[in-house]
Amino acid sequence: MNAELTLSTDSLPAHERAQAWCAWMRQTFFGLESDLYGDLGFDGHLKTTHAGDVVLTHLEANRHRVVRHERFGQTGGDDYLKIVAPWQGIAVVEQFGRKVSVRPGSWAIYDTTKSYEVANPEFSRHLIVMLPRRQLADRDLPLEQLLGRQVGGTVGISRVALEVMRSTYLELPHMSGTAAQGAAESLLHLVRMSLLDLAGKEMGLSQQEAFRDRIRGHITQHLRNPDLSIDHIATALNCSKRHLHSAFNNEADTLGSYILRRRIAACQSDLKSPALRHVSITEIAFSWGFNHSAHFSRVFRDHAGMSPSEFRRAHSK
Repeated sequence: MNAELTLSTDSLPAHERAQAWCAWMRQTFFGLESDLYGDLGFDGHLKTTHAGDVVLTHLEANRHRVVRHERFGQTGGDDYLKIVAPWQGIAVVEQFGRKVSVRPGSWAIYDTTKSYEVANPEFSRHLIVMLPRRQLADRDLPLEQLLGRQVGGTVGISRVALEVMRSTYLELPHMSGTAAQGAAESLLHLVRMSLLDLAGKEMGLSQQEAFRDRIRGHITQHLRNPDLSIDHIATALNCSKRHLHSAFNNEADTLGSYILRRRIAACQSDLKSPALRHVSITEIAFSWGFNHSAHFSRVFRDHAGMSPSEFRRAHSK
């Protein structure tokens, strides 16, 4: 995104707003898919501006969810990391198998070139900040371990960073180009310091939590592989199957059910996508690692309460 952008549903007839918003997200953000929870009415406003290489967006919209598949990652230009910092409402960020809820006073960061999901289950007013990844590169900063986590914002350096994000967006119309560039550099520095602070805290994770993150990361990377299994993961991570199972002892999912839930969620997302309506249900299922149509239909119904074809019809209106 190289220019300032303003989008609003206000000028559209009420019955056209939901469809228009989904189309805008898909066209403007390189295939970003939107789900409006089945709501027929929708109001949304988005305004984007720039401070140097930093992109700041104010988003105000009814409840909705956005999904990025890795095949639709950023095309051209810099790879971006994205921060969501709610002013109002809640954002539920999921990436690399991690899931975190952020509310006003906190923020989370994720990678726009990888698969992710952000759910906004209620009316939301968010500040969204996009930062060129190369400008956060740091030998001492383990970015992959920090993406999809809540950074903070209530105390310490992360709170200072949050206040600078907000004030930069609000005061940007009154800044010269030189001042805006300086504000962007300050913001990048504060975000980097916040992530370094979080990295220090993450080092205190138990070995089991760290191992569980490794497992989830491997699953995310190989979710489309039909050979992904407990045996496959054990071999790849050079550990016993018993050790894998024990890492999920205190989780709501067993390891096997976690893999299945992630695959069903990915299929649901594809079945709802207007861009994939020409792709058969079987092709979608097989693309996410299923290899038996009957088994896929059975487990899909168990999870969704309806067959895959019923689910696709229900979300194609």
